[in-house]
Amino acid sequence: MKLGIIGIPSSAGARNLGQEKAPAALREARLVKRLTEKGHEVIDYGDIASFRYVPDTLHPKAQNKSTVVKVCRLAAKKVERILQDGFRPIVLGGDCTIAIGSLAGIVSFFPNVGLVYLDADADLNTPETTPSGIFDGMVVAHIIGRGDKELSHMARRYPILREEQVLLFGLNPTSGYVDPPEIEFLKSSPIVQFPIDAIRRKGAEPAANEAIRALESRVDKIFVHLDVDFISGADMPAADVPHKSGLSFDEATSALKTFLQSNGFVGMEITEFNAQKDRRHRLANMLTELIASALA
Repeated sequence: MKLGIIGIPSSAGARNLGQEKAPAALREARLVKRLTEKGHEVIDYGDIASFRYVPDTLHPKAQNKSTVVKVCRLAAKKVERILQDGFRPIVLGGDCTIAIGSLAGIVSFFPNVGLVYLDADADLNTPETTPSGIFDGMVVAHIIGRGDKELSHMARRYPILREEQVLLFGLNPTSGYVDPPEIEFLKSSPIVQFPIDAIRRKGAEPAANEAIRALESRVDKIFVHLDVDFISGADMPAADVPHKSGLSFDEATSALKTFLQSNGFVGMEITEFNAQKDRRHRLANMLTELIASALA
């Protein structure tokens, strides 16, 4: 494949520092070289400017919104440039909010794209429902047209995606991180949902195959969002907010391979890796191998 690497070193939409260091950590773990060794043609488009989380007490329900908007707009432009050049974007985040920018760029080229959202959380809060005001818990809501107008209208169309163009895979409603308004919303939503308990019953690869078939019946192209808290905190403690009941590293690799093998695959992004929790770079190396193996 022709892959374009772009770094979005931002923790503006997060609740901690550290995710802004993830793109550099993945490059230091030789991600570009590993992808090249797998036979891909790879161009590294570099990074946008770095943005860091700061507590925003003046806007408790919408922390750092202006910076999050700026980052998403920069991400959209970079993703559009990669697609214009004929490459598939591999976006190195950064917190989850970069997905809003990535998709805003992608829908200009592929209107009927579907989103595979690999995440233990629903990210369906809005500034009205959020208990924290942190935007990385509101990502999917803004992608499907809810919440803040500036973010939900980021693309050249509104909404960025319809609900039926979204697949939530790995969702853990019992983790304590999915809030009651999100659970209530999902009860009547056409979003494709594969929670963690269903994946464990079916097995990671069979569940991923069933999930991708369900999404492919609705869309033409596939963009994959990987939040590393999708992986068990025992295997990936450098997730910004680790989840105990996520998939094992092997299960995550198997599921990710299935999604990336879709004929409609147009790109992916990696988010929520807190490099400050990985002082010896062991986890960055493991994550690099996960990405390279899945893209083999």
